[in-house]
Amino acid sequence: MNRPLSAVAGGVTGIAVMTLLLLFLEVETRSNLAIFEAVARFAGMPGNVTLGFLLFLLAGVFAWPLAFMALEQYIPGGPDPATRGMVLAVALWVVFVLTGRGDLSGGLLAIYVIFTLLAHLCYGFLLGAVYGRLTSESPVEADRYDPTDVSQ
Repeated sequence: MNRPLSAVAGGVTGIAVMTLLLLFLEVETRSNLAIFEAVARFAGMPGNVTLGFLLFLLAGVFAWPLAFMALEQYIPGGPDPATRGMVLAVALWVVFVLTGRGDLSGGLLAIYVIFTLLAHLCYGFLLGAVYGRLTSESPVEADRYDPTDVSQ
């Protein structure tokens, strides 16, 4: 599969899992975190949760995966695309936490920080793993096939 489609496929997989994790967090905190409201607030449309959710999906499916594809070779984390995806996700998480935490404090802020980090790590892992698998750049594939080995 070509690289842009592989990146988007990784983004779809990662954002699906991340969305479920964040929705679970919203339910468990009785919507006190307002994660998608924070995205809308960041985009300059406070109060528009639908817009925040759509921006969240579009960024997760297209913007970050295509940026990952373009920057992958410069991202630290070795040859494993899944590890590189997690490194990118941590950078995204830092911006997400700094801009989206709103008025949270105390225990709710701690839950927000920890749970959003886990959600971002899942997103980055899946983005990189699917991308690597579809482009056959994973270390597992590289170990399996050696073009110079005539015994294969």
